[in-house]
Amino acid sequence: MSHFTLKMQIADNAAFSPGQSALFNRQSAREARAFHSSLPGYQPTPLLSLPAFAKALGVEQILVKDESHRFGLNAFKMLGGAWAIARLLCKESGCDIGKFSFAAFRQQQHRPITFTTTTDGNHGRGVAWAARQLGQHAVIYMPKGSSPARVRHITELGAECIVTQMNYDDTVRMTISNAEKNGWKVVQDTAWEGYNEVPTWIMQGYATLADEAVEQMQGTRPTHVFLQAGVGAMAAGVLGYLNDVYGAEALHAVVVEPDKADCLFRSARRGEIVNVGGEMNTIMAGLACGEPNPLGWPLLRDCARQFISCEDRVAALGMRVLGNPLGEDPRIVSGESGAVSAGVLATILHHPQAQALKEKLKLTPASRVLLLSTEGDTDPQHYREVVWEGKDGITV
Repeated sequence: MSHFTLKMQIADNAAFSPGQSALFNRQSAREARAFHSSLPGYQPTPLLSLPAFAKALGVEQILVKDESHRFGLNAFKMLGGAWAIARLLCKESGCDIGKFSFAAFRQQQHRPITFTTTTDGNHGRGVAWAARQLGQHAVIYMPKGSSPARVRHITELGAECIVTQMNYDDTVRMTISNAEKNGWKVVQDTAWEGYNEVPTWIMQGYATLADEAVEQMQGTRPTHVFLQAGVGAMAAGVLGYLNDVYGAEALHAVVVEPDKADCLFRSARRGEIVNVGGEMNTIMAGLACGEPNPLGWPLLRDCARQFISCEDRVAALGMRVLGNPLGEDPRIVSGESGAVSAGVLATILHHPQAQALKEKLKLTPASRVLLLSTEGDTDPQHYREVVWEGKDGITV
């Protein structure tokens, strides 16, 4: 096996102080999953075992939750947007969330609603999907450099999609301003002063995938979970649930970010929220966010053992490893943001100091590792450029 080194920094969390979350737990996750289960076409996404990869790395098990099969949308994000929109509508109309359905709402006479959000692609696609299910309109904003394929996926769902000349976080601020002017409903997965309820619901909705995974593991307890992060909404929502199930002390949680947008990594090293500015030009479009979600940050600060900042080639390696597996391991089509945690493991496997890195992350022959492939090939052209043409490849 060849050896090579990719840029990857691992920061131990000096503030680790594990505990349970009152907002993100089994109860909130199962309420969200009950709603998702009522939607036409719902089925749990696969949890796949990679025994050959696990053997090569020297751990007991590697499990990958493959979110490319979620409602035909090729990513997990609709879990948060759809649940938040349902909760928002029930709050405004006074209806019972346990009896709410998109189809019934669409048949009723309601004033027209426009939902809006900022997205790197997958979240906006989920909001557009939910708006179409409701017979309503969506205006989706995307940051500078967003791919035409991700724009097309949104417009094909009937939404208006506008690509700005700003980065993600500045586009969020513009979205808020436009929503206030036009009376639109903002469905954003980060929080700010006076805007906490909707992002809380979004984060709780993401935990449906974790509840499925725990059920699919049939009593097997993971020792590690690697959680990729943009603003940290998914990472915190899922980790809060897993801590409730397994206990925060028993789970070694690692947060993974691109080095060009590693706001959580920098926040962990400083011990307080640090924002990252600039264009954040990373192939991991879904993680190109420079400002931590203030709802998720306290949970990640207290309960993640380590934070990793890594270069784009780590994600590209993960895409190739999952798409071209060892032995009889199943093939997984995973996009840039979905594959980065698998890329971290593959980077360790090929690193000249692999054993030292495994010891730092407490990876042993008894370790059972849970990964979340949060998207498929949401940008098919770029996926082929990486997996077929060797973009962001390895020079040995």
